[in-house]
Amino acid sequence: MLLFLSFFTGFSPVSAEEDTLGVNADAAILVDADTGRVLYAKNPDKVLGIASMTKMMTEYLLLEAVKEGRVKWDQKYSVSDYVYNVSQDRDLSNVPLRKDGTYSIKELYEAMTIYSANGATIAIAETIAGSEESFVKMMTDKANELGLKNFKFVNATGLNNHDLKGMHSVGGAEEENVMSARATATLAFHLLKDFPEVLETTSIPSKTFRAGTDDEIKMDNWNWMLPELVFKYEGVDGLKTGTTDFAGYCFTGTAERNGNRYITVVMNAKGEGGEGTYKSRFDETKKMLDYAFSNFSKEEVLKKHYQVKDTKTIPVNKGKENQVKVYTKDAIELVNKKGEKDNYKPVLVLDKKLLNKDGEVTAPIKKGDRVGYIKLETKDGTPIQFLDGKSPQVDVIAAETVEKANWFVLSMRAVGGFFADVWGSVSSTVKGWF
Repeated sequence: MLLFLSFFTGFSPVSAEEDTLGVNADAAILVDADTGRVLYAKNPDKVLGIASMTKMMTEYLLLEAVKEGRVKWDQKYSVSDYVYNVSQDRDLSNVPLRKDGTYSIKELYEAMTIYSANGATIAIAETIAGSEESFVKMMTDKANELGLKNFKFVNATGLNNHDLKGMHSVGGAEEENVMSARATATLAFHLLKDFPEVLETTSIPSKTFRAGTDDEIKMDNWNWMLPELVFKYEGVDGLKTGTTDFAGYCFTGTAERNGNRYITVVMNAKGEGGEGTYKSRFDETKKMLDYAFSNFSKEEVLKKHYQVKDTKTIPVNKGKENQVKVYTKDAIELVNKKGEKDNYKPVLVLDKKLLNKDGEVTAPIKKGDRVGYIKLETKDGTPIQFLDGKSPQVDVIAAETVEKANWFVLSMRAVGGFFADVWGSVSSTVKGWF
């Protein structure tokens, strides 16, 4: 029945632990920002509107373009008719741009990231791809490259297409961008991993656009959980809010304390009365961050140079020694609840490509050569949830060098093996007589 409901409604069962959090949103997820481990999820794969959380993808593609030298921060942008018309709509989040004006990519980026300025976002899309239509294709390609599932982009901003003054180029006239909470968290995870400098801008509580000119506008950050703002929360420094009639009140947040960073996503968050408000998305985010910082901590689950009890060595073919010691290359660290570490078991998986039919690796083997990996599983069979769906693992390497035996030694072994086989055959035959 649960599978039936899941297929037709996007419903996903929630554990008792998740019910305890009571996050009042259509979907939500809490993730360790270092490993991507999922610590809490509610309807994580339900596809919903994301509104301006979309701009995390625009940020990613811009930061990538800057890194690769395709776009420069001081590069000037001349305003197109499309950008001008959208930017003049003050019912939307915007900094009005002059029709004959030129703006640096840096100031457009700040307007997008701090103030969620929509005209500025389209300007960045045009700069990178030449048109918003081409940019949407880039968004889709990048999402696939990053392993996102359950998403669709129709514009660079997250607005409903009907707000784009009849100039939208992808999708229907009433379409919006959609994603699942898992996909949104995955995007945020990669943004923070690949471009951590984004936090330098997302953490700015307020900035004046075009300060000292007739066009200056105060840009207050929409993320009211920043420590300087009304719903301040220790450690919050990003990432992106989003609000439309279709998507409701959404927020992708991140916070760091004592070296532990978490990512949260709430979609269509609601308050006690069942109505969504600006406050509700921060209240529901706070529940997850409180839970994370109060219950989880990072610890070493598997030490460096760990050896599996019954497989400390593996057999070697044609080597000076007939076995080689193996151990893990690195340690495995995970964010765990207290006592959870004791529930893990290591499972050794040797690289089948390196083994002969007798399960041996062939010499020569150099110290540090990879021979397989160890993955973590739970003793009770409960999956360890990660954004990419994979179990944590670490390479297993040779702890020593085993050189190939010379021809004489190999010849003697072959002779010895021959006589051993003959003796074994004779012995078996004799036994058969009695």
